[in-house]
Amino acid sequence: MKTISLAIQKGGSGKTTTAINLAAALQQMGKTVLLVDLDPQANLTQALGLGDDVEPSLYHLLRQEMEGQTARLADIVQTCGGLRLVPASLELAGAELELVSVYGREQLLRRMLEPLQAEYDYILLDCPPAIGLLTVNALVASDYVIMPVQAEFLPLKGLQSFKRHFDLIQRTLNRRMEILGLLLSRYDPRKKMHQQIREELDAGYPGWLFDTYIRTNITLAQAQAAGQDVFAFEPASNGAEDYMFLANEVLKRLVSLERSL
Repeated sequence: MKTISLAIQKGGSGKTTTAINLAAALQQMGKTVLLVDLDPQANLTQALGLGDDVEPSLYHLLRQEMEGQTARLADIVQTCGGLRLVPASLELAGAELELVSVYGREQLLRRMLEPLQAEYDYILLDCPPAIGLLTVNALVASDYVIMPVQAEFLPLKGLQSFKRHFDLIQRTLNRRMEILGLLLSRYDPRKKMHQQIREELDAGYPGWLFDTYIRTNITLAQAQAAGQDVFAFEPASNGAEDYMFLANEVLKRLVSLERSL
């Protein structure tokens, strides 16, 4: 099992869209995938057709772990449109404050995921757009990180800030964690500004940028509004094509990284 965080210190970068559609693409390739919604906004949970008040949710199991009880994530996994999900609720916002006083607070999610190792090939963690204890828990539990970056200049600053936090967490809490790649989202190859951003990322972070980019595509938003992944909603769309290319590239990078270890 490999655990991959979708994380960046910027909202609207495509984390949730990538989590849903990368999971769907991997499943089409015969892989078993679990999605975990770690964002108190519960966007991933809502995008798969559930409400933001679902019970029990990840918050309730985190509370159990904080109280010294054994929390079984498998008990709250829901199947939504063929995708398996550990849902979030708005209550998860309270976990940030409640975790502060908990001993070993950075390790809670890692311990909760360990019993699932034999059940899934990949676990994808959709992180909040900030470096709080929920994101720290995700990174401590992760083998790899994918950082979606919107093709605009302001998100580049969020990337620089996130990279500093990543380095600190890698050095002090999770030495096995690696960057799997930077993913350009909402990209239009015809726009010079987008081309310039791609060139800056390639120069500033050599070897990190995925060859695949996610083109601007209204179908991706329409699929989420319908509570579906893009393959179920419109399998012939550019969005479906882009995410299938991404899934193939992710698997190739994983093989390459494993061989280099």
